[in-house]
Amino acid sequence: MKKVEIIVTADGSHTLFVPGLNEHYHSVHGAVQESRHVFIKNGLLKTAEKKDEIKILEIGLGTGLNVFLTFLENLKLKKKISYFAIEPFPLKCEIIEELNYAESLKTENHSHTFREIHFCEWDEYISVSNNFKFIKFKKKMKEFEPNAMFDVVYFDAFAPSVQPEMWRKDVFEKLYKWMEINSILITYCAKGEVKRTLKSVGFEVETLLGPPGKREMIRAIKK
Repeated sequence: MKKVEIIVTADGSHTLFVPGLNEHYHSVHGAVQESRHVFIKNGLLKTAEKKDEIKILEIGLGTGLNVFLTFLENLKLKKKISYFAIEPFPLKCEIIEELNYAESLKTENHSHTFREIHFCEWDEYISVSNNFKFIKFKKKMKEFEPNAMFDVVYFDAFAPSVQPEMWRKDVFEKLYKWMEINSILITYCAKGEVKRTLKSVGFEVETLLGPPGKREMIRAIKK
């Protein structure tokens, strides 16, 4: 992992900046705001309308923000969630300790949960709560073979311009194979090339309103 810098975004929550890639982990217009809009509102909540048991796969654990927000949202939803995350390049402990998500969300009473997400063992299930199981894998996509079928995929890799190998057809073909019928793949990206690739794999692609600072985003459905 290249050296990263902590940046305060417009909503007061942190993101990370990788100088070597000239890329941020989250939107500078608001890290929490972006994750809530993309992954919670248009991914988790859409699925929760129809299912009580939800299996989520996140491509790019990163700062752990999406897991944390999903856990917090599920305190209200009370669904049974199993959350799988892939992260080949985990953050260093000193960076994780400085991230301010529990504080910016005013959920300091759950700060131990955020730490547990990062500091638990790899490849081992943990029960974050009675209805929220979590497991993470220090692997690249090509090395990962799940033992589950997924209802939601949070696709949160770096942008195609930075990490083009993650946006290829073969990657989406794998994900399609791992997803249940009528499941959702959600991503902040809205590039035409990505839409065409998803359609060529068999997804039905929706263009949605993006989070602040971004005009559009993609939701793809396995029909």
